[in-house]
Amino acid sequence: MGFRNFVSLAAACAVWTASCGAGFAGRDVAGTVSGLPVPRYVSLKSDHVNVRAGPTKDQDVTWIYTRSGLPVEITAEFENWRRVRDSEGAEGWVYHSLLSGKRTAVVTMKKKDELAPIYDSADANSAVAAKLQAGVVANVKRCNDGWCRVFGNGFDGWIQQQRLWGVYADEKVN
Repeated sequence: MGFRNFVSLAAACAVWTASCGAGFAGRDVAGTVSGLPVPRYVSLKSDHVNVRAGPTKDQDVTWIYTRSGLPVEITAEFENWRRVRDSEGAEGWVYHSLLSGKRTAVVTMKKKDELAPIYDSADANSAVAAKLQAGVVANVKRCNDGWCRVFGNGFDGWIQQQRLWGVYADEKVN
């Protein structure tokens, strides 16, 4: 092999290595597929969402979500697939078109039999508009300063942000 051929081969290898390295590095960086932050909360668009063991349709369906609007947290992205985690900690892969940017949250309580108060305003001294059980899914209008404005079937008001799974502790939602 002559020097010129060696230089050409070395240059080709360098270009190939750089392009492969960039491709693999892009997969390791959170949010590079969609351009959105990872992790982030979203909700289920449909009342039938297959959750797979891996990010292809060839992977086994490990379970099926049957509740539209349920919040899930995106923990990774791969091409058109999103790895999601639910409020119980279960994780799997969902096709991106089955997810919505609509914000929802699940009411959480330390004890299952406790009720979460929904207030008329973002103030614990204001009137209680409703009381919700743990597990109720609420639509999130906005969150600020530790309070979220939520609404759903038969309720509309403010709840302490710490009572919700589906928004981060210090997150502002507009």
